Amino acid sequence: MTQFYLRLLAVALALWIAADARAGNQKEEALADSVRLALARSISDTRPPRTEFPDIQERIKYLHWLGEMSERLKKRMPDMQIRREFLQTAWYEAKRAGLDPAMVLGLIQVESAFRKYAVSPVGAHGYMQVMPFWTRVIGDGDRKKLFHMQTNLRYGCSILRLYLDIERGDLYLALGRYNGSRGKPEYPNAVLAAWKNWEFKQ
Repeated sequence: MTQFYLRLLAVALALWIAADARAGNQKEEALADSVRLALARSISDTRPPRTEFPDIQERIKYLHWLGEMSERLKKRMPDMQIRREFLQTAWYEAKRAGLDPAMVLGLIQVESAFRKYAVSPVGAHGYMQVMPFWTRVIGDGDRKKLFHMQTNLRYGCSILRLYLDIERGDLYLALGRYNGSRGKPEYPNAVLAAWKNWEFKQ
């Protein structure tokens, strides 16, 4: 009887670990030199996120978004300062890459369940489950930096933007490519469903 429960516990633990970080195996693809250079420049900009708004109404809308998302994220990130810094950075990096912040938060929910130090079975790192080969292709080769919040979010958003451009705006295919499961519905559907949790209507 004890052996049965031990096996059951081992299976449950394996399933929990697999659910913890769902990243697939992003493929290392040949990039044009101009694309690689543009990505490398984007990643190497280490300035902290600074949000600028064209008018006061946009700033007020952003502050409402920040308050609402902070409340939704509270159970997953109890520390208010860490939560606000994370949301400010996620918003900044999403906008910088021309992405919807709600979609990026949905992707993070699916990829890492908002765990900074998540590592997938195939070795993807951090919030956005970035594969370490990207640090060699467009960074300085230091994979440990993928556990730095802003670095991880910048890599993830930049890579997803690249895939969207490659797929000519087709989000379904770009998400599949991001996860290494292009053409299969499970991952894009999971991200699209999670996206709804982070939509903001004022």
